[in-house]
Amino acid sequence: MTTDMSLEAAAAAPDAASPRAGRPFAGVAVEAGITLAVVAAVLAWMGPSLYRQDLVFLAATYSLIALGMYIPFVMAGSLSMAYSAYAAIGAYAVALISVKTGLSMWWGWVIGALAAAVVAVVLALATQKLSGFYLAAVTLLFGVAFEHWLIDGPSFTGGSAGISGVEAVSLFGWQPPRYTLVVLAILFVCAIAVIVDRLRKSVWGLTLRAARDNKNAARSSGVNPAHLTVVALAIGAAIASTGGSLFTVSVQAVTPETFTLSIVFLAIFMPIIGGRNSAWGAPLGALIVVIVTLNMPGYQGSGELLLAIAVLLILVIAPGGVIGWVSAAFGRLTGSTKSGSVEEGSDRS
Repeated sequence: MTTDMSLEAAAAAPDAASPRAGRPFAGVAVEAGITLAVVAAVLAWMGPSLYRQDLVFLAATYSLIALGMYIPFVMAGSLSMAYSAYAAIGAYAVALISVKTGLSMWWGWVIGALAAAVVAVVLALATQKLSGFYLAAVTLLFGVAFEHWLIDGPSFTGGSAGISGVEAVSLFGWQPPRYTLVVLAILFVCAIAVIVDRLRKSVWGLTLRAARDNKNAARSSGVNPAHLTVVALAIGAAIASTGGSLFTVSVQAVTPETFTLSIVFLAIFMPIIGGRNSAWGAPLGALIVVIVTLNMPGYQGSGELLLAIAVLLILVIAPGGVIGWVSAAFGRLTGSTKSGSVEEGSDRS
């Protein structure tokens, strides 16, 4: 009985920040306001420039990979480094379905997501006794091995040249212009972010986070943390695969070098930059990463160096990320600092 109540208490702690448990409306309003402001600013900044549209497409790809990694990494505390492989599965599924079968490339999105989820489950079951550094090392090696398999493996992957000639996006016979495609990509990322955010605040998400913080209490209450982690990894892999699918659709081609391990390391920092205590931190962090590394006006040095400095500053000045910093500032203005502190500590792993 004591252990049952302990798990319930652990789940209730992060839930204190949810609307059902009396979370101040200000927290939701701040997130919504930041999202709308960022989307409006991106659309205004992008304009008709094809280069900037490509950058937004890249940011959307990074956002989906980061959202996929957010579920097992932030919510479940499982550091899997195989997300470059999951994104590549989604990318190659779209390319193969479009070029090799003649079917609509939309089937590639579905097949890629299912295939990535299956691979994630198999990998999770094979590494369920590992954690921390050992889990990261094994999944890192899997990502490397998968990339080399795409280069040296079966001929249908196209080898180092990859696959080109992917069909253009068509919606019931209508081919939307480039600008419209970027807007649809932004809306798709927002929809996935809403789903992940609602999943985080659901009973399953609360149980997942409670099991992350106290595995013994979870087991005593009849919850198997390993099973929860496997499901989280499968969902995350499926979401990450859509990032690869989106990139293939945007450039109408894919190569093995498109999704390397550097993307995984960037995806780890994206929620930290944007804010780990909200699913919206992942796409916001992805946008900041693209701007800092590829489009910083007046800066001619290494974008990775600038990003490293930015991450260090955020960790020192705003540990809660950009969203956490804005929420804290809004809380100081409205006098609701206590509720902000509860949310700040809810996802600290």
